[in-house]
Amino acid sequence: MANEEGSNDARKGSISHVIFDMDGLLLDTEKFYTEVQEIILARYNKTFDWSLKAKMMGKKAIEAARVFVEETGISDSLTAEDFLVEREEMLQKMFPTSDLMPGASRLIHHLHENGIPICVATGTHTRHFDLKTQRHSKLFSLMHHIVRGDDPEVKQGKPSPDIFLAASKRFEGGPVDPQRILVFEDAPSGVLAAKNAGMSVVMVPDERLDSSYHEVADLVLSSLLDFNPADWGLPPFENAPTKVE
Repeated sequence: MANEEGSNDARKGSISHVIFDMDGLLLDTEKFYTEVQEIILARYNKTFDWSLKAKMMGKKAIEAARVFVEETGISDSLTAEDFLVEREEMLQKMFPTSDLMPGASRLIHHLHENGIPICVATGTHTRHFDLKTQRHSKLFSLMHHIVRGDDPEVKQGKPSPDIFLAASKRFEGGPVDPQRILVFEDAPSGVLAAKNAGMSVVMVPDERLDSSYHEVADLVLSSLLDFNPADWGLPPFENAPTKVE
């Protein structure tokens, strides 16, 4: 599924740099947030659904927390700050078990081996980033740089373009022209942030996300395994991967 096909054909051949989101895109961490939020809401006889999750995904923690307590109507019983404290304790135990999403390792290695500059732009703060990536430090070391949510240059979280613009400045010889950057995202707010930064964006959403959120993306895929670099003027996959991760 591609959107705005005509307007993007010219841009596809000019992609020279790639920016990856992390949670739900490279790492299968979104399930942890869902699990914890379901546990907390069960105490108030409420359920957590994907329309709420869509509004929270990709945002800075405190912004997502405010959405959570206000949208569920529990703000009188639980403040956004208290919610984060409670959530933190559970997440600390879960994050070190994070697995890679299908196709993440293959794509990152391919781009790195072919000299395409790559980086990560994640709303995750440093303390969580270290927990989430501790089993995958070798893979993340292939990134030219990593911009996290607590970076001083990231004044506003997604859907503001701050984090992607900050990432574009830190490539060698940066800032890179946004039209030469392809972003990979899973969250609606992240897709909007990339478009607000003037960049092309491939969305790899969870299948439970309402399809109305797909419209802003330039391309929507069900998995990173379905991405064809050659479609964007990037070096093609020469051989089928011997080991798919």
